[in-house]
Amino acid sequence: MPDDPTLSQLTDEVRSFVSARDWGRFHSPRNLAMALSVEAAELLELFLWSTDDGPQPPRAERAPKVADEAADVLMCLLNLCDRADIDLAAALRSKLARAEGKYPVERVRGKALKYDEYEDWVPPDEG
Repeated sequence: MPDDPTLSQLTDEVRSFVSARDWGRFHSPRNLAMALSVEAAELLELFLWSTDDGPQPPRAERAPKVADEAADVLMCLLNLCDRADIDLAAALRSKLARAEGKYPVERVRGKALKYDEYEDWVPPDEG
């Protein structure tokens, strides 16, 4: 296995893992989207009751679990994209391009507002 695998290689590994266990029949996009939400919640739970200026996660024994839960999230996401025929890299690039339009650097740098909360925001032409 390469040290820096591509998304395609990781997807192949997930596909092989699932196939060997005959789990594919349970992995509809709908079920995988729900599983992704559950795994993301398990990751979030590790940070529950953290304070902004406190340790992250708040208990040292949770730290190793963060990587495991992040891996579960990625595994579910890659599996979902595989089943839904989504090119995740292309989808990310497309989303970044749209986000660059909504959040130009010169307007938003260092600010934590949503695109439509800026004073000079103009709704897109609906026509």
